Amino acid sequence: MLQKGNKKLINAWAFYDWANSVYPLVITTAVFPLFYGIITGGKDAQVTFLGTQWNNTVLYSYTLSFSFLVVAFISPILSSIADYMGNKKRFLQFFCLLGSFSVMALYFFDGIDRLWVGITFSILASIGFWGSLVFYNAYLTEIAYPEQQDKVSAKGFIHGYLGSVILLIIILTMLQKPEWYGFIDHPLQDGETTPVFAFQISFLLVGVWWLGFAQYTFYHLPNNTFKRKPEKDFIFKGFKELKLVWKEVKELPVLKIFLASFFLFSAGVQTIIVLAGKFGDEELGLPILNLIITILLIQLVAVLGAYLFSRISDKIGNIKTLKITIVIWVLVSFGAYLLPGESPNVDMYFYALGGVLGLVLGATQTLARSTYSKLIPEDTQDNATYFSFFDVTEKIAIVIGTFSFGLVHSLTGSMRSSVLVLSIFFFLGFVVMSFMKKTKYVK
Repeated sequence: MLQKGNKKLINAWAFYDWANSVYPLVITTAVFPLFYGIITGGKDAQVTFLGTQWNNTVLYSYTLSFSFLVVAFISPILSSIADYMGNKKRFLQFFCLLGSFSVMALYFFDGIDRLWVGITFSILASIGFWGSLVFYNAYLTEIAYPEQQDKVSAKGFIHGYLGSVILLIIILTMLQKPEWYGFIDHPLQDGETTPVFAFQISFLLVGVWWLGFAQYTFYHLPNNTFKRKPEKDFIFKGFKELKLVWKEVKELPVLKIFLASFFLFSAGVQTIIVLAGKFGDEELGLPILNLIITILLIQLVAVLGAYLFSRISDKIGNIKTLKITIVIWVLVSFGAYLLPGESPNVDMYFYALGGVLGLVLGATQTLARSTYSKLIPEDTQDNATYFSFFDVTEKIAIVIGTFSFGLVHSLTGSMRSSVLVLSIFFFLGFVVMSFMKKTKYVK
């Protein structure tokens, strides 16, 4: 078994980011939301689901919220069982399988009559992705020492950004030049055509990429690091483990303050990531090519952001660095609200805003994960359970964020108002973080 701090072990862990980051980029942010919009009729279209009429964008927002709520409910229970049994890797593999095969199943979402396929497997894919992250993130404290964790966390995100960009570029050529691959455009109800088959193949590629590259991680990651020998009543003992960790969390004031701040700024960060493509599509009327170019730009700049801000945190500390990124997120929210949709140069403004967003995206995700890992007690063997609170906080934040976005949009008819509301979450996150005190590894 590879030892903690070993370069090969760290690279194998980071490689899961390479494997799974194609899901949030291609499915959550770039391609699937655009395909969903095309299939369901475009901006402000009405669709029928479960016998009820919905605005298509509002339904999509609520669908994501539901999937995050499921993960928030099950992850503390499953992670405590995983910690007690010492088999985090098995849970990681299960959720990877669930997510990757659900993404592949989106291949069968080829028309409005199969809306249930798109909704059902979007939910399952989201559960698979976010569920796997609970156990993946929990390995950070087991594969790297505290002084390594900022750089190791950054390495993971950098792997993810680069890997997902490679696949997205391949998919972009499929969507823009389907004839290169022999794909035939399908007519829609309005007489226009869209490369439906190219979209379907892209979903298959994401699932295969995710599942295939994850095998390298699974091969090298240890299982049962602490050599636990569980008894048969593992479910009951798992709940006891959860109760014990929850009691410990309540007695760690710095950890509680960080989780409160993380909850608030994550509501803004994750909602913007999830719905940026639909904002550019429906609010600004940008073509698919411009949207995907912007998303590619965000990913590439995020590589720089993850690297740059991990170095800045070495100089000034995690807390100050995170507060800087939160201030920039507030400016991004106001910038999106003020984007001139009627301007002929709106695409250039969107690119510029995407560049700034990418810079702080990489920084915020990297530092949030490593900061939390440094706040966990060094002698704990319940890393998955501790990280379940981190992930539950994030999922509930996304539920609140996406629900708020959808609610404000349904009330005002404007995504701009929804984006502006998100700036409130960032502001409150900054205020709460100001109450954090320095610790041994977090300054």
